[in-house]
Amino acid sequence: MTLSVISAGFGRTGTMSLKLALEELDLGPCHHMIEVIHNGEAQVPLWNAALAGKPDYAAIYDGYKSAVDWPTAAFWQNVADTYPDAKVILSTRSAESWYTSISETILATVWAPETWPPQATEWFKMVSKVLERSFGDAREKDELIATFHAHEANVKATVPPERLLVHSAKDGWGPLCAFLEVPVPLTPYPRTNSKEEFFQHMKDADEM
Repeated sequence: MTLSVISAGFGRTGTMSLKLALEELDLGPCHHMIEVIHNGEAQVPLWNAALAGKPDYAAIYDGYKSAVDWPTAAFWQNVADTYPDAKVILSTRSAESWYTSISETILATVWAPETWPPQATEWFKMVSKVLERSFGDAREKDELIATFHAHEANVKATVPPERLLVHSAKDGWGPLCAFLEVPVPLTPYPRTNSKEEFFQHMKDADEM
């Protein structure tokens, strides 16, 4: 099995909804940070190796047909080069709404090490490095929004148009299915991973 779809979009851009959508389109299992939470013993060391410049994407994505969200988004260009036949999706939303969402969820937990439970410390350390790879030294709202815009501009400038779909959850099935050349499902496009659901996932991480 090899990756056929990669998302370059940052977390909190509808990545969980996109994961569920891709799986409904038979392009799963789809790798997402939730897989790292649920399989941390195997996944965290693999991503730490990638962060150290020694990625083993065959091992990371073993058994997966697609990949979205972080950590993939921090390595999207390397992953896209490794799987040149994979299509690339840039999951997106307005920068302001993205900042509001991420600041109330991911950043509120990952950037508060005093709140990390001991059993999940290694996962949180890895995620901190993933965010640093994506954001650099950006910490303030205007810096993070500028980084978000720069990231999206880089993806659009780097990926050939025929290989790239810029997709928001509000776009629904139509553009996604046309891009992937698959039939449109009769079911509504998934809408999930609210702030409440995010913190439930964090509870799962706490129990790693």
